[in-house]
Amino acid sequence: MLLGLAFAGSATTLAKGVSIDGVDVGGMTTKDAQALLEKRTALLADRPVAFLAGGKRFPIRPKELGVEPDWAQAVEVARRQGDGFGPLRGFKRLDVQVFGADVTPPTGVLSGALQYKLRLIAAEVGRQPQDARLVRRGGRIVVVPARAGLVLDRSAAAKTIVHQLAQLDRTDESIELPLRRQAPRVVAADLARAARQARVATSAPVRLTLGKTHWLLPRHRIATLLQLPADGRTKLAIAGPGAQSWLVKLGRRVAKSPRDATFAVDGSHVTVVPSRPGTQLDVNAATKAILAAALRTGAARRVTALPVEVAQPKRTTQAARAMGIDGIVSSYTTEYGGIPNRIHNVQLVAHLIDGTLIAPGDTFSFNGTTGERSAAKGFLEAPVIVNGELTNGLGGGVCQVSTTVFNAAFEGGLKITERVNHALYISHYPQGRDATVNYPDVDLKFVNDTPHWLLLRTFVGSYSLTVNLYGTPVHRRVESSTSPLVTTGPIPVQKTVDPSLKPGERVVDDPGVPPMSTSVTRDVFAADGAQLDHDVWYSSYRAEPKLVRIGPAVIKDDAKPKKTRQPQPTP
Repeated sequence: MLLGLAFAGSATTLAKGVSIDGVDVGGMTTKDAQALLEKRTALLADRPVAFLAGGKRFPIRPKELGVEPDWAQAVEVARRQGDGFGPLRGFKRLDVQVFGADVTPPTGVLSGALQYKLRLIAAEVGRQPQDARLVRRGGRIVVVPARAGLVLDRSAAAKTIVHQLAQLDRTDESIELPLRRQAPRVVAADLARAARQARVATSAPVRLTLGKTHWLLPRHRIATLLQLPADGRTKLAIAGPGAQSWLVKLGRRVAKSPRDATFAVDGSHVTVVPSRPGTQLDVNAATKAILAAALRTGAARRVTALPVEVAQPKRTTQAARAMGIDGIVSSYTTEYGGIPNRIHNVQLVAHLIDGTLIAPGDTFSFNGTTGERSAAKGFLEAPVIVNGELTNGLGGGVCQVSTTVFNAAFEGGLKITERVNHALYISHYPQGRDATVNYPDVDLKFVNDTPHWLLLRTFVGSYSLTVNLYGTPVHRRVESSTSPLVTTGPIPVQKTVDPSLKPGERVVDDPGVPPMSTSVTRDVFAADGAQLDHDVWYSSYRAEPKLVRIGPAVIKDDAKPKKTRQPQPTP
């Protein structure tokens, strides 16, 4: 007990033998010890510590990273080393004095600044591993050896940097930061076989055959087709942009396009023209076959047949026969004439819709089939009706075809869902059965409401156009009637003064046409007599004005101003 009291000392001083971060603070008050440690830290805040990584030197100062030891907490821990009540404190201090005690302070650091510094160091010293690879050098294929990579061990480096910057006892020697090696995926030994194969592949030409056709693949071409091992690959292949481009060209030379089954018409009779399969290069099999031939030695063995596969037509003979197109469903013919541009347009648009196939339940759209009638497609300017007036415009004559299609669908008893009459009455069309179109808003549409496909064909003569609809004849009966063409108003008169005419003279250049209307009724009956449809189409046509030229008006004498007599002076 007396021994404990002898060494107890003061509770406000640190025990003898206590050190903090290697600094002897024994016997000092806690306040003095903390002040001493903070002073030494302040002296070192601007003094850099040199760190080495990958042969490069990185000096870092404590204040750059905000490295600050917590001396207050360290002093408190040191105080508790010799703390206690009376004799107990004395025995604890005796133990510290005999055996010593060193306290390491906890250290604070700016995490963002530390991570930023670590990223900079890692970018400077880091090195990605490089796989061994094959490269072409002149006419030779050589192996480029692998190289291991280096990467900064960031977790261990962070601890090392903070620890060294926090220490009071500095050394002038540089501190090594830990690095880790990264092994490559492929080393030179992994490519030995591929290197031998590449040399064999480019040693002599390869012959390709397809039936009686032969191609010679020279050595330089083989070299451009080979994809040498790289990026972790260890096998030779025929691939890459050069090979892809060559294979596309070879495929075009080898390919034989399939032929779809079509329909041949002879009057009202239809026959199926059989389909024909085509051939196309089997690209995957071809690359393997060519590489296999290139890896063989001896000219006689460096030959391969090009593998091809069958290219099936979109419409087979069987599918065409199942469509049920074997006879005529309806037909209609209109006669036409006009200037050469109009005739050209009629023939062009008739060609665009010729051969159209309409599935059961589908709708035929004139605009959807032809698309925009543009100069780019070859349409020319010819007379057209625009806003109720006859003028010249692109595609004049197209309505000759739409009207003929309408009447073919009309006579076939098909359901017509969209039809618009012309603004002006045109006498050479069937009364009340004309159909105008204007891309994209004014259209002609009808539905194939039969159980089988329909084939629309056009036959263009010098002065007539015939539209036939082929399919499975359903023997519908169509009954129609046309109401009289009635005048619905007076003819407007358009007068113009013609100075070349005598006063009061009148010349009628065009008698004009009054506004008119008519209607057409159609009843459609099935083969068994059941009524399928009852339709009425109303057509209203605008008037065309009477054009009159008149002479200038006569100016009468009494309309002329009279002269006033001036008074004479008195003599």
